[in-house]
Amino acid sequence: MKTFHTAQKLPPVDVETQPGVRCQQVTRPVASVGLYIPGGSAPLFSTVLMLATPARIAGCKKVVLCSPPPIADEILYAAQLCGVQDVFNVGGAQAIAALAFGTESVPKVDKIFGPGNAFVTEAKRQVSQRLDGAAIDMPAGPSEVLVIADSGATPDFVASDLLSQAEHGPDSQVILLTPDAEMVRRVAEAVERQLAELPRAETARQALSASRLIVTNDLAQCVEISNQYGPEHLIIQTRNARDLVDGITSARFGIPG
Repeated sequence: MKTFHTAQKLPPVDVETQPGVRCQQVTRPVASVGLYIPGGSAPLFSTVLMLATPARIAGCKKVVLCSPPPIADEILYAAQLCGVQDVFNVGGAQAIAALAFGTESVPKVDKIFGPGNAFVTEAKRQVSQRLDGAAIDMPAGPSEVLVIADSGATPDFVASDLLSQAEHGPDSQVILLTPDAEMVRRVAEAVERQLAELPRAETARQALSASRLIVTNDLAQCVEISNQYGPEHLIIQTRNARDLVDGITSARFGIPG
């Protein structure tokens, strides 16, 4: 994670466009950022790592974290590991308001990052519209994953990828696209086996009720459907996964494997 984000840092650009005229582009870190980490039965310590690591690499001078009580030990450890200066035991829309406007204890920040429920998302939207508020990353919607697989994929791995997002919430949506009808059957069986051992099985089952396992004509049609759907997470489990990457135009996170 650190290696990847370090490579993302943009070098300064200094170009003489014509004699005597120079154009420059210089990037500067956001001075202070607030990280919102949801609570609940599944502590999102990975979200701490994914938000705090780039903030630290970018050089943000102030990094503040808010999470609903009681804050899970995993979240506290990840925050310490990433050098987060201040952690506050507060969640929900009130945490977003505190980060945006400041309180006697919670400092005001320039930009707020992190997912949350509908109330958190609405709070972020509102504070981003006010001159005295704070900028935000983006509105966070329900979790999504779309998996493209062929007959060479491992059904248990595909099932795990689907369940990894299905367990996030009952409104999550997971989709499998494959030209292999037998793969659909084997993945469905693997999903049922893994659900039997999943702590958040009931949540995952609710999400699965609105999800789809789809048999396509070929891998090209898988790519076409994926581009129309535009998933939050796209995972490609095919024999020659990277051969499909150039055809992908609409996906937030792509994982060829």
